[in-house]
Amino acid sequence: MTLDESRTFIPVRIAILSVSDTRSLTDDRSGQTLVDRLTDAGHTLADRKMLRDERDQIADQLRAWCADPDIDVILTTGGTGLTGRDVTVEAHRDVYEKEIDAFGTVFTMISMQKIGTSAVQSRATGGVANGTYLFALPGSTGACKDAWDEILVKQLDYRHRPCNFVEILPRLDEHQRRK
Repeated sequence: MTLDESRTFIPVRIAILSVSDTRSLTDDRSGQTLVDRLTDAGHTLADRKMLRDERDQIADQLRAWCADPDIDVILTTGGTGLTGRDVTVEAHRDVYEKEIDAFGTVFTMISMQKIGTSAVQSRATGGVANGTYLFALPGSTGACKDAWDEILVKQLDYRHRPCNFVEILPRLDEHQRRK
């Protein structure tokens, strides 16, 4: 796992969706943490919204962003827990064409180092739809930092070796193209 300095950094366009019944954009620390980290890394904030824990509304927003050619990646924060109102994971899975199973596994491994067995309560997930990457992160600021710092900052950097999400981004929707 190295950074190949001979390759040019390619910024990606990232939309942030915070899911909460109690917060607004003005006090959304987790969403702001992701915004700060993605812009510090050289990526572009394509859009940012806040929605309540409503599965259909979340899925509709994800679909709208997946249909937008100016958005490459969607990060959601919040609604990944086990309570009755936590429906972000289900909304993501309503939209996914393919799930990135290892994302949740690697996130859990990282979380175990920080919070021990409490990591079992996280349902972080990732997937692909309509040529767009989607990642559902927990609502805690610490979890967002861990997901970004330990996984996403590397996988969203074209220079990361031996492989990364950016280099296959143009091929995510190749099955939809005419042959």
